[in-house]
Amino acid sequence: MSRDSKRIWVAGHRGMVGSAIVRELSQGASEVITVDRTDLDLTDQRAVARYVATQSIDEIYLAAARVGGIHANNTYPADFILDNLLIEANIIKAAHDADVNKLLFLGSSCIYPKNAPQPMPEASLLTGTLEQTNEPYAIAKIAGIKLCESFNRQFGRDYRSVMPTNLYGPGDNFHPTESHVLPALMRRFMDAKQSGDVEVVIWGTGTPRREFLHVDDMAAASVHVMNLDAATYTSATEPMLSHLNVGTGNDCSIRELAELVAATVGYAGALRFDSSKPDGTPRKLLDVSRINSLGWRAQIDLADGIRRTYDWFLSQGVEYRGR
Repeated sequence: MSRDSKRIWVAGHRGMVGSAIVRELSQGASEVITVDRTDLDLTDQRAVARYVATQSIDEIYLAAARVGGIHANNTYPADFILDNLLIEANIIKAAHDADVNKLLFLGSSCIYPKNAPQPMPEASLLTGTLEQTNEPYAIAKIAGIKLCESFNRQFGRDYRSVMPTNLYGPGDNFHPTESHVLPALMRRFMDAKQSGDVEVVIWGTGTPRREFLHVDDMAAASVHVMNLDAATYTSATEPMLSHLNVGTGNDCSIRELAELVAATVGYAGALRFDSSKPDGTPRKLLDVSRINSLGWRAQIDLADGIRRTYDWFLSQGVEYRGR
């Protein structure tokens, strides 16, 4: 390893975001280390502490998390809050104990209040009531932000946080009911096309607006933020002392998204929206002016990103598509 290279642990490297960060980091000179969940249970505090203490780690990207869409969050709220609290607390504490001074925590835009101003600035955190359908997950992510902020304040660590908007791309979960909206729609339209279904039923009214960021853009943003010098990052996160939003700055309605995904897949049937199902937050658009001012902007537009994701999904074969 060269003098300027680093030894970097990407926690959650098999997930959609973690694998994208590994791809991004692999273009540089640093050594990227990973460990499978079969070899390290991230909810086991002692095991995580032992691992970090023995790996000579310079930086950590904390991309490991339990994630899912509205249905999964509603069905397994205890799992979502507990697993995420354990994972982030164990890794952040182990990093501090092993004197790993740089860490990047990946949160979620669901940390912001349901009725936050649009687009949502970083300062909206903790200013109102959260969306009920994913409140346990959101609270866990807020705790992760505050853990990083607190270790920085008390111990002088350089633990940073980025809050991505809705992510999609290679490595996503394409389960038709337990995944996020974009991959769930893609899978359902593919199945409907294959089965010859005349219509696809979609949860909600189709009117909520969402912002979508390709995971490769998210990985590039994560590395960009991690590589900022400490003074620049601290200045950019004032007065919150905590986190930066990452998104495209553009959104679309769920109806518009569904029509775009259906066209990409080649599904020609009808779309029926079931208004008896929850919509979730009316609008979620991030204010990305802070990260844009630091020299990063999203590069992959939604239509191109969906096409790339669909091509990747098809390339994975029947076994993967059966998830």
